[in-house]
Amino acid sequence: MSLRVVLFTRYPEPGRAKTRLIPAIGAAGAAAVQRRMTERTVAAVRESGLPLEIRGTGAPRGAFVEWLGIEAVADQGEGDLGARLARAGPPYPTVFVGADAPDVTPALLREAAEALTRASAVIGPAQDGGYWLLGLARAVPEVFEGIEWSTGAVLGQTLARLAAAGIDPVVLAELADCDRPEDLARWPDLIPT
Repeated sequence: MSLRVVLFTRYPEPGRAKTRLIPAIGAAGAAAVQRRMTERTVAAVRESGLPLEIRGTGAPRGAFVEWLGIEAVADQGEGDLGARLARAGPPYPTVFVGADAPDVTPALLREAAEALTRASAVIGPAQDGGYWLLGLARAVPEVFEGIEWSTGAVLGQTLARLAAAGIDPVVLAELADCDRPEDLARWPDLIPT
């Protein structure tokens, strides 16, 4: 199985990254949090031993290569998150992960990869009603269609689409995202000093 992890992230440019955190820690602070979360997730994937591809936005490919030292970088492209995920999927199996869940570990990533050897899908629920990871063993385009992205309905809608496709996913541990100022208290090491 030639599984790969596809990390979706934004370049840490002040004023354009983690904008919901700006009122609490300023534009430079929010960008620093984005930088640290992405680097933490990249380190977890590297430690897991799984192949990593970056799907970036907010800067040219070369900026990501220079920052992260990874050659497998592509632009996320246009459209909602569903369209961008669908484009990044082939070839499968693929594990999609974002940089917003600071508690992602190499063990969780390996667990997701192992789950795809025996199931068609694996999902890691997020406390906010979304998911921090989605792994697919094969293309399931409908899993990305008609989802109310950035709402508490994402997980439920995704599970419903998987069920409609006859897929019972392996469910991983629930993790929290770092999106809002109140989330920062959970990860003080992310806040620049």
